[in-house]
Amino acid sequence: IAARLLPAYGIEVAADLVTDWSELVGTVDAEVRALLAEVRAGGVRVALVSNATTRLEDDLAVLGVAGEVDVVVSSARLGVAKPEPAFYFAAAQLAEVEAHRCLFVDDAAVHVEVAQAVGMQGHLFQGAAGLRAALDGD
Repeated sequence: IAARLLPAYGIEVAADLVTDWSELVGTVDAEVRALLAEVRAGGVRVALVSNATTRLEDDLAVLGVAGEVDVVVSSARLGVAKPEPAFYFAAAQLAEVEAHRCLFVDDAAVHVEVAQAVGMQGHLFQGAAGLRAALDGD
């Protein structure tokens, strides 16, 4: 990343930008976290799938959610990213669930559309209430 930033920003700014970016680990939506705990308690496997860096697992540990999903699927580890169909098939295989039994949730419409095209159910995430409705089959 620094190499790409270097020509436009110079070494010091590029290094600062990479450092700032590296310190970001994200946040956890408490409602979604509780909902996923309910789903898992009911015996449903939960996979976290992300176009992420190799830091994903460490970031999840920092956030305290590493043990709250059954499998983590990172594009950096797979070598293929959403919205490539191969990503979705690999995610289903790693989750040990047939694609047609997966509910794929994402905040990007194109990712949901591709999931549906490969045979998964899809839900465009716009909040915990909508996700709950999708999980309840509404």
